[in-house]
Amino acid sequence: MGCNHNGGDGFGGTAERIMEMGIGMALAGQMGRMVNETMAPTMQSPPAEAPAPQRLYYAGLEGRQAGPFSETEIVRLINEKRIARETLVWYQGMKEWKQAQDVPEILRIIALGPPPLEGV
Repeated sequence: MGCNHNGGDGFGGTAERIMEMGIGMALAGQMGRMVNETMAPTMQSPPAEAPAPQRLYYAGLEGRQAGPFSETEIVRLINEKRIARETLVWYQGMKEWKQAQDVPEILRIIALGPPPLEGV
């Protein structure tokens, strides 16, 4: 067994080294928190995209222009049999009024609905 040259505690200064490591780890933790707090504003997620504006429709009902109607309202009018395949419809961007059956967006709504109930 050799002579202990690392201090008088008999553990070779182990207690001092553990204390130094603890202080070092505490400082590292504080620095990490500071970096996170400093960087957090620049690392935020991008703002959520605003939903696309809903298309508004117009329809020729009872010989008059009616609307604007949301898609939900168009579904309701179709279910109430106020809009049929032959009903003239228009939305911004269309050059002219067309029958509902010739407008893919309206035809999709009509096609998704249930078939007519016979005898009612």
